[in-house]
Amino acid sequence: MSLAALVRPSSVAVVGASDNTDKIGGRPLYYMKALGYRGRILPINPARQTVQGIPAFASLEALPEAPDCVVVAVPGQAAIDAVEAAARIGAKAAIIIASGFGELGAAGKAEEARMRTLANAAGMRLVGPNSQGLANFGTGAIMSFSTMFIEEPPQDGPVAIVSQSGAMAAAPYGLLRQRGIGVRHVNATGNDCDVTASELATEIVQDEGVRLLLLYLEALDDPAMLARAAALGRERGVPIIAIKSGRSAQGARAAASHTGAIATPDRTVDAFFAKHGIWRADGMADLVRATEMYLQGWRPQGRNVAILSNSGASGVLCADAAERAGLPLATLAPETEATVAAALPTFASPKNPIDVTAALLSDPGLIGKVLPAAGADPDVHMFLLAVPISGRGYDFPGYARDAAAFTAATGKPVVLAAPQRQVRDAFAAVGVPAFQTEDEAIAALSQFARHNEMLARPVAAMVPPRPAAGPAATSSEAASLDLLARFGVPTVARRLCASADEAVRFLGQIGGRIVLKAASAAIPHKSEHGLVHVGLGDPAAVEAAFARIAATVEALGHPFEGALAAEMVRGERELAIGGVMDPVFGPVVMIGDGGIAVEAMPDNALLLPPFTAADVDDALARLRIAPLFQGVRGHPPLDRRAVAAAAQAVAALLMDAAAGVVSVDINPLMVTATGAVAVDGLVETAAGAPAGTGGTETRG
Repeated sequence: MSLAALVRPSSVAVVGASDNTDKIGGRPLYYMKALGYRGRILPINPARQTVQGIPAFASLEALPEAPDCVVVAVPGQAAIDAVEAAARIGAKAAIIIASGFGELGAAGKAEEARMRTLANAAGMRLVGPNSQGLANFGTGAIMSFSTMFIEEPPQDGPVAIVSQSGAMAAAPYGLLRQRGIGVRHVNATGNDCDVTASELATEIVQDEGVRLLLLYLEALDDPAMLARAAALGRERGVPIIAIKSGRSAQGARAAASHTGAIATPDRTVDAFFAKHGIWRADGMADLVRATEMYLQGWRPQGRNVAILSNSGASGVLCADAAERAGLPLATLAPETEATVAAALPTFASPKNPIDVTAALLSDPGLIGKVLPAAGADPDVHMFLLAVPISGRGYDFPGYARDAAAFTAATGKPVVLAAPQRQVRDAFAAVGVPAFQTEDEAIAALSQFARHNEMLARPVAAMVPPRPAAGPAATSSEAASLDLLARFGVPTVARRLCASADEAVRFLGQIGGRIVLKAASAAIPHKSEHGLVHVGLGDPAAVEAAFARIAATVEALGHPFEGALAAEMVRGERELAIGGVMDPVFGPVVMIGDGGIAVEAMPDNALLLPPFTAADVDDALARLRIAPLFQGVRGHPPLDRRAVAAAAQAVAALLMDAAAGVVSVDINPLMVTATGAVAVDGLVETAAGAPAGTGGTETRG
């Protein structure tokens, strides 16, 4: 069902309409009259002939026409009755401002579900309950009671806000308006009983007047819809920045595997946002900080930054801030340095950061000469102008014009850091984003550059979750390794042994040392119980270890199912790869450092399948162990291609519906310079799903 009646209504009825413009039922009428809404306004108030000078009606049934949208500004049962009446008369949508429903518990949620069913059956969509309302400043359809629109007068503009919280819709609106930035949509969806914030975002991002979408989410139970909004935004060149607070209620799950403990819902949200090119803001400052940069439509080709300042100290601070933010300082080519040097005073250095010195006071054209000289270098992607000293005698309006002309000619972003308001205002007036401090400017540059990198990556379609088919069953390690091998994960040579004699024969076939461990699906972490014996190199040691394993398993109260003998494998590093079938986001793969400290000292990243080898490379580069893939202190670089192939094999296993896998835990994955081998692995499958036999010798 279309949401046009919510964002572009041709007529709006207000149930509970009031003459008092400071009441919830009075605000929408006041705003629509004041802001020139051209549709028909239909106040509903049985006690008034007119409301705010507009002819009123006693009830929805008394209306001469079915309105596009009904604003329900009455509480409790009256709100429910109004929704039912709106559905009966054929309204296309309703916004329920009243609170006291799902946010109070199960009974309220049941009432929401009843209203949703009734409304949808009549072809009507619902926003709320507990909604502050929706506002479209492009049409004047202000179906909201937000006080912020009085405190910070509206102006139509290219930014849209969709929030599940009324306050968190109003706050970014206020911050942006204080900076002179116009806002088209300010929408608060409340409890999302029908239309969700994600679905509304999908509609809003298609508005041709919108160039940036800001989201505030408290729950994300329909990620596929948000993925669609992100895809539409990418097509239109509309970036999405989102705050996600709390955790998805459906995403929380407890799992016995290591990966289940690590892949918390909030971290899965991080992976989802990264996959779909949505920048996750840490708070309100992050949400709005780089707005002016996004609205310029810049597309930087990288994140290398060049710094120009009239203070050496400020240049140093900028360089320090850039390093903290992961923004490399551009290395200027010798010919670039020569061109820059020709524009500078003879005593100034042309190296980045470039100090134009106090000569800026006597030569107001310095910035206009140095920017193009440095900007011609392809290694320079962005500029930060740091001007801590300016004012009387300085032609800062001229500096601003030169910066604006440069960025218009080259498309390379330029931002300003200056403590003086008048200097910032001069730059902002010509479209150059201006910040008070170097740290703020660098943070904005970093966010903007990284977000553009995210948006440049190809995105595969989201894989939906599979409905739970009953309780999961943990396969034995032998069966788990067999299943992993069938999907392309290199696995250790091994044999499931029913007797010590079989284990001894396997030792002879291997010709080296072996590992012996209990073959019991009921005991997932065997080393904690002394059920793993390593470095066994002679028959007597194998026989003794087999006997101890059998005795320990029986002492723990489990039937002895044999022992898994495996070749002793060594690698340069132990990694871990795992995966879970998240009930909201679908398959999730974890990749990171392995070993016994995988949870105690986690160093890992999450990926949502399907993903490419390049995506795995990006994930590995974010880990603390990333240098190991380049080679460290004489050790060869770890084989990143082998790691990527193993991660993609785990993703394929999770995505295979017939396999029915709900959890995978490979730890360790032994990685060398020329390959990777899964030494230990556990797989959980849905009830009735096939698993590996685990009964044959496997040579890897």
